[in-house]
Amino acid sequence: MSLLKLETAIWQISGGPSSRSYADQFLKYGVSLIGPGDAGPWKPERSDDAFQGSVVRRFANEMKVDDIILLRTGLSSISALGIVASDYLYLNQFDEVNGWDLQHARRIRWCKLPDEYKFDTQVFGGNPSRFSRILDDNIRFYVEQFLNSPPTDWQDAPLPELPEEESSLDEIPKCLEDIVGQALDLTSMYLDQQNFGDLPTEDEMVVHFVVPFFQAFGWSPESIAVKWKYIDVALFHALPRTPAHCQFVIEAKRIGAGVEGALEQAKGYMVNLGIQGDVIVTDGIRYRMYSGQNDFEPIAYANLVRLKRSATEFFERIKQS
Repeated sequence: MSLLKLETAIWQISGGPSSRSYADQFLKYGVSLIGPGDAGPWKPERSDDAFQGSVVRRFANEMKVDDIILLRTGLSSISALGIVASDYLYLNQFDEVNGWDLQHARRIRWCKLPDEYKFDTQVFGGNPSRFSRILDDNIRFYVEQFLNSPPTDWQDAPLPELPEEESSLDEIPKCLEDIVGQALDLTSMYLDQQNFGDLPTEDEMVVHFVVPFFQAFGWSPESIAVKWKYIDVALFHALPRTPAHCQFVIEAKRIGAGVEGALEQAKGYMVNLGIQGDVIVTDGIRYRMYSGQNDFEPIAYANLVRLKRSATEFFERIKQS
C-alpha cells in the first residue's frame, strides 16, 4: 500500500549555489533552511516584503508535517529525499552559514541518495525557485516508489541534535575596530547594485580589506606579497620571499561569490610551488582557514560583519609571531 497520501504535498528546496552550498548542514542536522533570516521570525501578520518575497511565508505556513521535500541540486537532479518532521521554527543557530542568514527552519528526516538522481526532463522548470511546491506526476511517481522501497527505517528515525547557538564576540579587537566598522558600513552598500553599481572586484577587496586586515595583526609590508607567483596574497614569516618561507596562501573571491570555491585553486598553487603553509580563502569580509598539514581541513573562520566567539581562534592563528 502506498505511503504517499493524496493530500501529501511535495516540495523542492535548493541547498545553495555550488560555490557557496549549505546542503551539508541540512543532512548533518536534519533541517531545511531558508533565508533571509535576519528580518526575524515569520508571523502571519508580517508582509512578504519583510522577507524579500513570498518564499519564507510559503516555507513557514504552507508546508505541513509529513509532506515530502526534495533536496534539489540542479534543474533536474536531487541528492536527498526527506519527510517534514516539524512545524515552522526560527533557529538562531543558523544565522551564519557560509555567509547566509538561514534562521527559518523545519526539521526533516532526510534520506541521502547514494548518487544524485537525475530526472529525464527539467521537472523543476527552467529557472526554479529556491523553494517551491512540485506538482509534476513524474516526481510524484518517483517519490511513491522511493517511499515503498527498502530501506525504510529512516522514515521514523530519531532526528539529529541541533547545534548549540554560538554567542557573538564579546569585544572586537582594537586593531580591527576600523576595519570591522568599514565592513559594516560598506557591505550593504556593495550589495545594493541599483545604487552602487557592479560589485567590487577581487582586487578591490584585497586593497581595501585583505591587506589592511593582515597588517592589523602585525604583518609588515615586506611580508605581504600581492600577486606573488599568481597567488592573490602570500604571507611570509621570513625573507627572502620563497616557497619555503610562505606561511599563508590567500585566495580572494568577489564578495558574495562564495569563498569556499577558491580552495582548489589555492591548493594547486601550494602543490605546484611546494608550499607547506595553510590556506585562507576570503572575499575581504569572510575568512576561512584550511590546514595545509591536515588534508586541508577547515580549522578557523571569521566573518567581519557577524563576528562570533570562535573568530578568536582565527585571530590567534594569523598573528605574526
